[in-house]
Amino acid sequence: MFDKLEDLLIRFEEIMGELGEPSVANNQDRFRKLMKEQSDLTPIVNAYKEYKKCGQDVEDSLAMLEEEADADMREMLKEELNAAKKRIEELEEELKILLLPKDPNDDKNVIVEIRAGAGGDEAALFAAEIYRLYVHYAESQRWKVETMNVDEIGIGGMKEVNFMISGQGAYSRLKYESGVHRVQRVPETESGGRIHTSTITVAVMPEVEEVDVVIDEKDIRIDVMRASGNGGQCVNTTDSAVRLTHYPTGIVVYSQTEKSQLQNKAKAFALLRAKLYDIEQQKAHDAEAELRRSQIGTGDRSEKIRTYNFPQGRVTDHRIGLTLYKLDKVMNGDIQEIIDACIAADQAAKLAKMNEY
Repeated sequence: MFDKLEDLLIRFEEIMGELGEPSVANNQDRFRKLMKEQSDLTPIVNAYKEYKKCGQDVEDSLAMLEEEADADMREMLKEELNAAKKRIEELEEELKILLLPKDPNDDKNVIVEIRAGAGGDEAALFAAEIYRLYVHYAESQRWKVETMNVDEIGIGGMKEVNFMISGQGAYSRLKYESGVHRVQRVPETESGGRIHTSTITVAVMPEVEEVDVVIDEKDIRIDVMRASGNGGQCVNTTDSAVRLTHYPTGIVVYSQTEKSQLQNKAKAFALLRAKLYDIEQQKAHDAEAELRRSQIGTGDRSEKIRTYNFPQGRVTDHRIGLTLYKLDKVMNGDIQEIIDACIAADQAAKLAKMNEY
């Protein structure tokens, strides 16, 4: 590990030197790549420099203890020695986590797809609530939300909704939300007061660039039509809605939220690219089933990941055994504690896997 850290320290110093060269400053593409690499290495380098400093502090304290006769001074040196040793242990764990392989998608924006599952209208109502949950969470992170397509029902529910969340590190945090979300509560339409169980599925996909997923024009049918459902002026009166059909996979995507056909077409293609990329990701996950099991459910769309129990006011994440009794706050977008717990559990699983080798 420490050989790798030394190599990274050398590389960091090389980058700092390159960034000061005029030729690099004039090459924007090269400059951006170096700045990105510098940003990725900075937390590792800072932690490693502190680790080396603490190691030097331990050596200095031990040397001074051998020469110091004064009791008070010896006591102070022992305290400094113990503090440095404790910090070294903490930094070793931090460095192990920082050196874990990084998901190349972590810095990307995300496209989220929420679909109502079992439970009819109640599932559609819950889908709309989970959509609002993510919108509130995105707003708390100062991220931007753009709705791409929504299939609403008359009572305020959503059979399906697709939306993009743009912001630094969006995928790194929201990727743990993929899976089946279950709600247990008494529906407003239930006269007997019985608790019903309904489900929705959430798929979180990284936004994909055109160069990452190439779509052959011969494989696509593009249909334009008037938007349906709720719409503002012009939205329902022009052929602005776009539907794409991808023949090889049978995937159909639809976008109608914009007044411009071109904008809807761009959103539809972004959604299609994300879905095609997601299929490839699923294949990779299936090919590495053991690795997937060691991680915290970021791949299996059929996995039941969370239950929202309204009568008890609790939320339970089944992957990590976490239960919180603050359902009202969670439904208002306060999910950071759940996300942090998933990240910590994922890191612990990866560390354990790494230590096996």
